[in-house]
Amino acid sequence: MSKYLLNKFLFTVDRDPELVERYRSEPRELVAWWEAERANAVLNCHTGEASTWLRFDDVEREALATHDHVKLFELGAHPFLTLTLFIALFERDNTEPLEYQKSYGARLAHFSMPYPDIAT
Repeated sequence: MSKYLLNKFLFTVDRDPELVERYRSEPRELVAWWEAERANAVLNCHTGEASTWLRFDDVEREALATHDHVKLFELGAHPFLTLTLFIALFERDNTEPLEYQKSYGARLAHFSMPYPDIAT
């Protein structure tokens, strides 16, 4: 398991409107593509610099592919990164102010302190 890689996925997808839309419409395909093409890229560096060992495990891959923010939180993904991306994905489907954010929080209500470790 790699909290770093989960957070890198959330961070990079959230900052690219095209990737946000792909993640919304075809999440499983986007996760597979991102893992193959972007997971090992070194951020903020010239192209060509890459690592070779970063991979999601099956649980991480499935949580990302099913937009399961509760499971991602359990796995240690940073809740701010998850929330900002998921607002971009799903807020438009709601009609009330903050409806999505309230639903997001309600699904996490069963957690008690201490929360899962989100340090990378």
